[in-house]
Amino acid sequence: MLRSLLLSLLLLFGLSKAELIRVFAAADLQYALKEIADIYQKEHPEDKVELIFGSSGKGTAQIKSGAPYHLFFSANMKYVEELYREGYVVTKPKPYAVGRLVVWVRKDSGLDPSKFPQVLFQAKKIAIANWEHAPYGRAAKQVLENYGVFDKVKDRLVLGENVSQTASFVYSGSADVGLIPLSLAISENMKKAGNYWLVPEDKHAPIVQGYGITKVGENSQAVKRFYEFVGSPEARKIFVKYGFVLPGEK
Repeated sequence: MLRSLLLSLLLLFGLSKAELIRVFAAADLQYALKEIADIYQKEHPEDKVELIFGSSGKGTAQIKSGAPYHLFFSANMKYVEELYREGYVVTKPKPYAVGRLVVWVRKDSGLDPSKFPQVLFQAKKIAIANWEHAPYGRAAKQVLENYGVFDKVKDRLVLGENVSQTASFVYSGSADVGLIPLSLAISENMKKAGNYWLVPEDKHAPIVQGYGITKVGENSQAVKRFYEFVGSPEARKIFVKYGFVLPGEK
């Protein structure tokens, strides 16, 4: 009886000491960062990582408006740097990965994504993320411009609020072709349903992605632990698994 009571007290004490780590992350991280967070929580069961995904621009705006995020993972370093300059991020902006862009089509569409840009003229709808606040959308627009086809296809563009929504448009068949992150294209469901072609790196500006601890999270030891874990060899392997290039590597 006494032993059971002591165990209950220990469990209650452990729960009371648990720390929440609230993370806003770019939507291209929905698989990679979830896997990293799962491994982290197994190693640190006293902590709970809550992941919120969306476009980097929207996340930046939310943080400026007082959203209680402890960590910010952007798909573009410039957003983290902006928040750092303005005092919303307290750690020096640090790159965690470089993203790659692909052209994705459903296998049952009969389209060949490697026949780019010709494949765009076979499509009724082309999905890309909104370039106003999504870094991959900005890269996709640059690709269309560099191939000289943006003005020819702009009336057929379907804009996703973030890359996750963009991928869902083409996955569901609402769009015929999509320009989406490699990290989403190689996820299990997308891999089964479609084919992709990797866009050459020189067709858009490098998608250097960065992160930092926000003002809200600066005094949390748990937040600092997760921040450091993201730079660990274990986490870096997961980024590579999902098609990201590590900063400074080929």
